[in-house]
Amino acid sequence: MRVLAIGDIHGCSSALDALVDAVALRPGDQLVTLGDYVDRGPDSRGVLDRLIRLADEGYLVPLRGNHEQMLLRARTNPDLKAMWFRVGGVQTLASYAPPGGRGTFDDIPAAHWTFLERTCATFHETDTHFFVHAGAAPDEPLARQRASVLLWEPFINPRPHCSGKVMVCGHTAQRDGRPRSVGHAICIDTWACGAGWLTCLDVGSGQLWQANQEGKIQQGWL
Repeated sequence: MRVLAIGDIHGCSSALDALVDAVALRPGDQLVTLGDYVDRGPDSRGVLDRLIRLADEGYLVPLRGNHEQMLLRARTNPDLKAMWFRVGGVQTLASYAPPGGRGTFDDIPAAHWTFLERTCATFHETDTHFFVHAGAAPDEPLARQRASVLLWEPFINPRPHCSGKVMVCGHTAQRDGRPRSVGHAICIDTWACGAGWLTCLDVGSGQLWQANQEGKIQQGWL
């Protein structure tokens, strides 16, 4: 069984489809997605559709990112909606728009709300690694972490976690397109919605797959 992690997707459904095809999922594989599925890129709807299919097939362990959190809060808070629009919410609603129309929250299917609200977790762990969207306080057990840290902490000189496990996260875009490892922590947000790549890491072997929105694939090692 492989444990695979995918960094911030941000509406880049073409890159996600190409990446999943390249990884060639096998029975028993576990695919941990680190959040930030929506905003900025052109097809948040398509991203969530694909993730829900992967969940139905039994592969997916989805985490919630800060952009999902903003979307959920913007749905009921007009003040937060304006802020969310400034960081990519316009593109998200546009991906749900009917032909010739403008997307609204009502255009988002119930299955997508359920996925974001109930299916996505704030962390996941194995015997050797733990997975979060952004970061973790080094001296706090995962179950006691504050949401502000799990969803918003930048990847700047992270300290080893008290569990002794390696942290795998996204959130802080590595604009050179390469994952950043400091041994006890690995960031795999490689700026898929910019000029970079969407990255999948096999945390056991260190093998990497990367795809961009044009469908180009490259492989390597951490």
